[in-house]
Amino acid sequence: MTGLSVFTAIIVVLTLFCTFVKVGPVSITLALAPIIIGAAIYGAGAGAFLGFVFSAVVLLTGIFGWDGGFMMSLMAISPFGLFFTVLVKGTAAGYISGLVYRHIAKKNERTAVLTAGIVCPVVNTGIFVACMLGFFYDKLAGMAAQSGQNMLVFIVLGLAGINFVVELLVNIALSSGITHIIKSQKHRG
Repeated sequence: MTGLSVFTAIIVVLTLFCTFVKVGPVSITLALAPIIIGAAIYGAGAGAFLGFVFSAVVLLTGIFGWDGGFMMSLMAISPFGLFFTVLVKGTAAGYISGLVYRHIAKKNERTAVLTAGIVCPVVNTGIFVACMLGFFYDKLAGMAAQSGQNMLVFIVLGLAGINFVVELLVNIALSSGITHIIKSQKHRG
């Protein structure tokens, strides 16, 4: 319980900090690493919980307007779509990362961490883009037109692509450190 509380606090702090680090209309996510670590140490359910905490903080910062008003503009279009998008993407990313880690760790710890580190931002960003297209297509089309780009270029360059690459590279770069943390925690417990 204490370990999960520590990861929860780390996720809250990182998410609040990253609210102000933007590429395009959305913030960079650095809280995925502690989600992956928590999912690896405590299981997929803990990963889902930590992903939900991350999502809830993202949602609250958006409601408070700390994201520059992007989320509130989505709230005006579809409150359900916004809540669903934000809460499901992080929760699923944590849960699926935990499942992937558990399955692969039986064979190779390092590969499990690296794969979970790749899966987490893929799921997070994939669900985000899919939900944005499903719930907020007209908003995306307007943003793309305003930026003078077609929809695909806008999604890749302006909405999620650059953020995804940064999140993926951070997780890959941290994978050996994450592996060390997981091993040391497992030996303690």
